[in-house]
Amino acid sequence: MRIEPFSVGSYVHAIKRGGRGSEIVRDDEDRWRFIKTLFYLNDEYRNKNWEDDLYRQKIPLFSRPSNWPVRKPLVKLLAYILMPNHFHLILKEIKDGGISLFMQGICGSMTMYFNRKYGSRGSIFQGSYKSKTVNIDEYLGRLAVYVMVKNSFELYQGGIESAIQNFDKAFSWSLDYPFSSLADYGGNRKSPIVEKEILGDLFKSSNQFKIFSKDVMLSRSIDIDNDKSFE
Repeated sequence: MRIEPFSVGSYVHAIKRGGRGSEIVRDDEDRWRFIKTLFYLNDEYRNKNWEDDLYRQKIPLFSRPSNWPVRKPLVKLLAYILMPNHFHLILKEIKDGGISLFMQGICGSMTMYFNRKYGSRGSIFQGSYKSKTVNIDEYLGRLAVYVMVKNSFELYQGGIESAIQNFDKAFSWSLDYPFSSLADYGGNRKSPIVEKEILGDLFKSSNQFKIFSKDVMLSRSIDIDNDKSFE
């Protein structure tokens, strides 16, 4: 386990893997529930029955019951992607302990849901989450490509090598993957989950992000095949 020290104002790349490489989601219902946790558990208000409240009151996605207090986010979520056996987040710490509390809430909620649905026991995750503090804007831009583009390319038919060779086609395909923030940067989506913040300053348009992503992926200026950051 490695959790680098960080403070309010820090940008952090957080990753959480399934235990022994096991899947943490099995179908789209599971995947959409993960997306819900990114919104509803990014809140100082802690309600273990949050999902029941939404269901009973027939609350639309990304809306809140009127009896809940005003939302006070724990973190700023800049980017994310859900993979079959892990997930990546790029976060900004906006209050002491916010990231830790957010990660604890997501992982605890996902484990409870998974065990209830599939009749399993114990945590579905491998130990504590791992994190790396990001100090340089240029690296933050490349990290955004790593999280949203490189990982989605791994899901492309033929894998990442095929995706790189057919970049434009693979990028368009990845924009349609709904369990990532890529469409907020490379497309026209404006998700209530994501706050672009510094990444919005780095990438003024979706085309600029696509051009940058293509340059990064084709030049291999991120270590695509041998990422050791979290081992």
